Amino acid sequence: VIGQRVMMERLLVGLLANGHILLEGVPGLAKTTAVKALSQTIQTGFQRLQFTPDMLPADLIGTLIYDQRTGSFSIKKGPVFSNLILADEINRAPAKVQSALLEAMQERQVTIGQETLKLPEPFLVLATQNPIEQEGTYPLPEAQVDRFMLKVKITYPSRDEELQILKQMAVTDKKSAVKAVVSPDDILKARAVVDEIYMDEKVERYIVDLVAATRDPKQYQLNDLQGLIQYGASPRATINLALASKAYAFLQGRGYVTPQDVKSIGMDVLRH
Repeated sequence: VIGQRVMMERLLVGLLANGHILLEGVPGLAKTTAVKALSQTIQTGFQRLQFTPDMLPADLIGTLIYDQRTGSFSIKKGPVFSNLILADEINRAPAKVQSALLEAMQERQVTIGQETLKLPEPFLVLATQNPIEQEGTYPLPEAQVDRFMLKVKITYPSRDEELQILKQMAVTDKKSAVKAVVSPDDILKARAVVDEIYMDEKVERYIVDLVAATRDPKQYQLNDLQGLIQYGASPRATINLALASKAYAFLQGRGYVTPQDVKSIGMDVLRH
């Protein structure tokens, strides 16, 4: 992936902080390529799901199959039983499918019939959506969007980057040279380190103040924002901002969080 450094960094933050990511951008900006490349660097399961208007929840989580010989039902697991899930064009699927994914994202489990099955670890949903096409789309409900730790807006590459893309990608046979460099165990160990990253109480109060200011701007003398924010951020945003800041500090090679870390990752956590 040429350029798109912010997107790659945010994908790693999500992976380290155990948070799902929503990538929003027009077609052709390497959203799918980036997620596929990330999955190839980890010795882990990967499933790409192309969301469509005629998709059913069973296509995602699986279903019960009746066995005529024994007269019993057996569970056929769906593609969601993997480690990295690329939910391509998530806003193309109807509400039923979106809510089926909701349980998987929040509870890290899936219920089929009477049985509740745990999803494998690490489990990460990386969803993409196209902001310009509205035909045949089902906008994500607030509750669904809230399940994502980060919402990353993808922009066009610079002229130099685009020239590099042209030179590298304008061939009919695109060979992938991505090699697996880490195992799922390495990721779980890295997450344990992220949990240990030091966050001073002043930084914690700063995070709480930032989130509270989205709910009641007047209290923080931010009168210009009154009426610009429809709903303030939920307590989940507070948790996610702290976790993402720790993961961001980890990526910078530090064992402590600075206010700048919170600012750097804050827009992606609070945007949605």
